[in-house]
Amino acid sequence: MKQPAVSVWFARRFLRDNAKPRSAKRDLKVGAAALIAAALFHGGAFAQNAKGSADHIRAATGAIDGAAIIANAKTTNDWPSYGLDYAETRFSKLDQINAGNVKSLGLQWSYNLGSDRGVEATPLVVDGIMYVTASWSVVHAVDVRTGKKIWTYDPGVTRESGYKGCCDVVNRGVALHKGKVFVGAYDGRLIALDAATGKVVWEKDTLIDHDHSYTITGAPRVFKGKVVIGNGGAEYGARGYVTAYDAETGNQAWRWFTVPGDPSKPFEDASMEAAAKTWDPAGKWWVNGGGGTAWDTITFDPDLNMVYIGTGNGSPWARHLRSPSGGDNLYLGSIVALNADTGKYIWHYQETPGDNWDYTSTQPMILADLTIDGQPRKVVLHAPKNGFFFVIDRTNGKFISAKNFVEVNWATGYDANGRPIENPEARDPTKSFDSIPGPYGAHNWHPMSFNPQTGLVYLPAQGVPLNLTGEKAMAHNKTEPLKFGSATGWNVGFTLNAVPPKNLPFGRLLAWDPVQQKEVWRAEYVAPWNGGTLTTAGNLVFQGTADGRFVAYNAKTGEKLWESPLGTGAVAAPATYMVDGVQYVSIAVGWGGVFGISQRATEKEAPGTVYTFAVGGKAPMPEFTKYQMGNLLTGIEYDPKDVPEGTAIYVAACATCHGVPGVDRGGNVKNLGYSSTENIANLKDIVFRGPHRDKGMPDFSGKLTEADVVKIQAFIQGTADAIRPKK
Repeated sequence: MKQPAVSVWFARRFLRDNAKPRSAKRDLKVGAAALIAAALFHGGAFAQNAKGSADHIRAATGAIDGAAIIANAKTTNDWPSYGLDYAETRFSKLDQINAGNVKSLGLQWSYNLGSDRGVEATPLVVDGIMYVTASWSVVHAVDVRTGKKIWTYDPGVTRESGYKGCCDVVNRGVALHKGKVFVGAYDGRLIALDAATGKVVWEKDTLIDHDHSYTITGAPRVFKGKVVIGNGGAEYGARGYVTAYDAETGNQAWRWFTVPGDPSKPFEDASMEAAAKTWDPAGKWWVNGGGGTAWDTITFDPDLNMVYIGTGNGSPWARHLRSPSGGDNLYLGSIVALNADTGKYIWHYQETPGDNWDYTSTQPMILADLTIDGQPRKVVLHAPKNGFFFVIDRTNGKFISAKNFVEVNWATGYDANGRPIENPEARDPTKSFDSIPGPYGAHNWHPMSFNPQTGLVYLPAQGVPLNLTGEKAMAHNKTEPLKFGSATGWNVGFTLNAVPPKNLPFGRLLAWDPVQQKEVWRAEYVAPWNGGTLTTAGNLVFQGTADGRFVAYNAKTGEKLWESPLGTGAVAAPATYMVDGVQYVSIAVGWGGVFGISQRATEKEAPGTVYTFAVGGKAPMPEFTKYQMGNLLTGIEYDPKDVPEGTAIYVAACATCHGVPGVDRGGNVKNLGYSSTENIANLKDIVFRGPHRDKGMPDFSGKLTEADVVKIQAFIQGTADAIRPKK
């Protein structure tokens, strides 16, 4: 606080000097000099301390630590961590925007993220400084007061590596701690940036194995001075783990694996030794990693000093291949509690024993204190892919209740011990099975929220039909015709949709009572893959939708109160915060993710964009363009005999991103059934070291032959011809 003292000194000196008799001319000179000096001084002070300046950013973000996050939870004026608070409730206590005035919400500003792939990040905001990520792990710092860029940081992920992730080149956001911004890069690096400048402070390679396709898409969390991050890659032969790094230095503090490794080698700890007893070594699961990757949810209870990890699916999906004699295959599909200081295992609850359907438990968790059967309970609220809503005691991992929130057919419920009562047909590898829910999940990564005033959880629920037919054998990490995604490293163990599924797709928002385990109200949507939710003390629920809208509902009744167009589908969750006495709501929009790569529900498209709204906002919406789908492909000459083989090769190499030619409409990657004749005629020039590698297109050199490409061309044109309306 030196400047105020100098200012007082200057004022006293000025008054003292001007108290002496002077000529009018000298008085004018002295007065002018004083005014100029004062202007320069105060201008300099203002420049140094102005909101949005480097000094201001350092002061605001430098104050963010665990105590600040706990303190902010009492007011929720800022949004300093991914789920707002340590409990990740996404419940804001702000009510300046409320059910009575939300109809007056208008756009304050929009910010172009410069991306054309999926945007899944929740913005963090501290005293008007926003940090948000776009695709390819690019970080943007934005001044909320102006909507203008402060800085951007591109970690330089090699675009050709896009195929190494199952589910688009997305990133769910950053973490803040003591003046640093932490981001997990798609290629597996954890990077600390200076919050004021975007300059790299430190960088660590988090990967234990560069032979398999590990990625990071989740947001880091910071607990007790440690940055915690997991990885994705279960489809690609990866072994799951989470790692904690010292926030100041980047030095590794601890690491915990989610599944056991090669049993011929020493186990890392007692939890891995115990887990190995639930796997059959005849399946040699360690060759394919086992899976269990912790690619999203990480939650922290500071009172219990426990970190809660949601673990992923098996690798391959099919248990009869990775563990032929059965077994629970710990710790797949589980919630696991670890000691925050040491990373040591404390307890687990397995939601899907012996996962067989890609039923990850990586979906966001919420910590809540509820009264159940007249008793106060500290619980985890969780709605994983498998379609059941779980309430688990977070002090000891004991099962309290589970109820399906969508239709399910793999189990009829859970018994008193928390074990699923399975449908035997769901595991029969000799039969085709309409998996309900399918591997896209009844709830995926899209965050849910919990409003303690209504007692309700606001849950994005969905259904995406998929039929599974078990394979008799599987060669690990080998390209094989009809093996879904095998040319880019997938290991599934099922043939997908060999028999067309009979169930229908849907998307909906559910208001769910976790105590009564029942639905209270719902909003139906035209498609699956709708965005995460936010709820507020203003009796509101906000959600972006797959069909390109931002909607506000009455939190108690589900009445729709307001909506705004977004230009493209929204998948991320919004955030709300206060800046200079004004409440804002922001949502980062960019259609994508594993469903959004090849599917869409809008007729328009727009680049990745942050939209920020306030009551009375009057900024114009950016222009939206019509999605250019093109005409159904014509003009490719082919031999019909090549279509069956072309189908099998296409499934192995192309279907994960491009969908079914002509049947699907294309998402943020174009559908080849609507591509130009010129592109498909010259397909080999695109497939082998082609021009789209800088957009994430893999190079299939050494994986496909030119003869394979001819057969793929036959399948694409043949399918377009088969679905073309007859004249």
